[in-house]
This record gives sequence, C-alpha cells and structure tokens, in this order.
Amino acid sequence: MADDDLLLPPRLLALPSYVLSLLGRAARAGSVAATAQGDLRLGQVATLAALEDFGPSSQRDLGTRLRQDPSDLVGVLDDLEGRGLVRRDRDPDDRRRHRVTITAKGRRALAGAERRVVAAEQELLAPLSAAERAELHRLAAKALAHADPRAR
Repeated sequence: MADDDLLLPPRLLALPSYVLSLLGRAARAGSVAATAQGDLRLGQVATLAALEDFGPSSQRDLGTRLRQDPSDLVGVLDDLEGRGLVRRDRDPDDRRRHRVTITAKGRRALAGAERRVVAAEQELLAPLSAAERAELHRLAAKALAHADPRAR
C-alpha cells in the first residue's frame, strides 16, 4: 500500500471542524494516557478540578456542572472517596443532600494529573511556537464560548 493510500481526504482537511475533531481526539487520547499514569481517569480529574475551582458542591450540582449522569457520578465519587481524594458530608443546609469536598490528597493528585496532561499537550502541540499555542487556545476558547455559553 502506498503512503498516498493512507492520507486523509483533502476536502475533509479543508474543514476546520474536521481538523479540530481529529486534533481533539488526539488531545483526549493523550490526556487519558497522562491521567492514567497517576491512576486516575479523566472523569475523576474533571471532578477534582471542579471541586478545586468552585469549592464544595452538592452531588447534584457537581453532576450538572460536569454534565454527568447522577448514577455515573456516584461511582466516580465512591472511588475518589475510597482513595481519600474527596470527602462527602451531609449538607448542613439540607441534611438529605451530600456535600462533596476535595481533600489535600485530592489536590496533590489533581496537581500531578495536571502536570502530566500539560506535558502531553506540549508533545501534541510541539510543532507550534508558544505564540501559536496561545493563539490556538484563544481562538478555540472563543469558538467554544459561542457554542457553549457555560464555557465563558
């Protein structure tokens, strides 16, 4: 098989959405591999990041923020709590709810995962200069904010 037989169709590569989808797929694969080195899954890292960024949260609000099905989130939280990365306590304002808090150990695990993800991202974007990376991020964030108001 000739190398040309493996090339992607030029008409698809002319579509920014197609190129971005392939780049996103590669970025996600790199992030998944990077977080797995610290024995975490990407959804667990997202949960820790949301708790670190926004503070303690009810399970319901956390699931809504992360767009996760409540039953899936319970499994994520069970695992994180079992490893001492989060703590669930009764919400003092509503004893029927649980309030989830990241622990010091969870903060350390999140920091390690972030370092590994940044390293994977640097490898993925190695052909770009620092200025080009910043511009790519700025433009992608602008387009995302248009598509999803919660990304503003």
